[in-house]
Amino acid sequence: MAGRFAPRSAPRTPVPRQVPTGPAPEALTRDWTPPGPLDLRLVLGPLRRGPADPTFRIDRDGSVWRATRTPAGPGTLHITDRGGRIEATAWGPGASWLLDQLPALLGADDDPEAFRPRHRLVAAARHRRPGLRLLRTGLVLESLIPSILEQKVTTDEAYRAWRLLVRTYGTPAPGPAAALFGTHGLHVMPDPRTWSLIPSWEWHRAGVDAKRSATILRAVRVARRLEEAATMPLPEATARLELIPGIGPWTSAETLQRANGAPDAVTVGDLHLPGIIGHALAGNRNADDEEMLTLLTPYEGQRHRATRLILLSGHTPPRRAPRMTRGDIARL
Repeated sequence: MAGRFAPRSAPRTPVPRQVPTGPAPEALTRDWTPPGPLDLRLVLGPLRRGPADPTFRIDRDGSVWRATRTPAGPGTLHITDRGGRIEATAWGPGASWLLDQLPALLGADDDPEAFRPRHRLVAAARHRRPGLRLLRTGLVLESLIPSILEQKVTTDEAYRAWRLLVRTYGTPAPGPAAALFGTHGLHVMPDPRTWSLIPSWEWHRAGVDAKRSATILRAVRVARRLEEAATMPLPEATARLELIPGIGPWTSAETLQRANGAPDAVTVGDLHLPGIIGHALAGNRNADDEEMLTLLTPYEGQRHRATRLILLSGHTPPRRAPRMTRGDIARL
């Protein structure tokens, strides 16, 4: 299997930025009324990779801008909550696909009523956050690649790498985003072929080590097969992703939480999460993955939702050790 997905050598010349051509795309619109309370920031927040994410922006009025690469092509989506009624506008070749998927993106397929709190803290968090629903993008690669970039590094390092690579090799988002947000506006992430052609020195400049860049290269070469995981049950989807060397339980869970809206995709292997769960549910800030999974056993089938609620409760242990040391291989 490793030989099949072995990375090729990087090209000798940089890949040019993708620039859209042709007339400006027309806008398509859709209104949708969710079946219950909906908090756009809570629902779509997991898609944001840092405050300067070039694919995601929250406007001053609370509306959300999202640029992504759909099966139909690049698209930009603008979502506004009008007092319980959702107004969405989309641009680009992927506009129709984005509007068709709007209810699923905002958690229409999610069932919050299936969740039964077993701890007072969890019940209180759920009561305070009635607008929490689990999103489902139906897109694997857009969550998989930034999750790979986040492996074994600080979030700041991962966010910087994502920002640099998307702005350099991605496509300016269709629609009015460039006029509204300027040169640092929205961008659609590169397509699989462009990811595969990024030179090794550009990965290095973005602070991405050879292990993570090689994992991304293996993934994009089988992008179509990986995208099929978005329609699979969680066990099969997890197995599909973890066929790729370098993608383990942490990365697959982080991806499928977003792509599939999987309520039971619990993140294992995280540096801080076991201690947070242990502290919140058992007063043990030194809990490991095994104890975390034991504590989450009453929420089997809904462990990701339980984790989200615990994180939203704010009941986290005080920091007593320094954060993970930030590295910068671009300076080496």
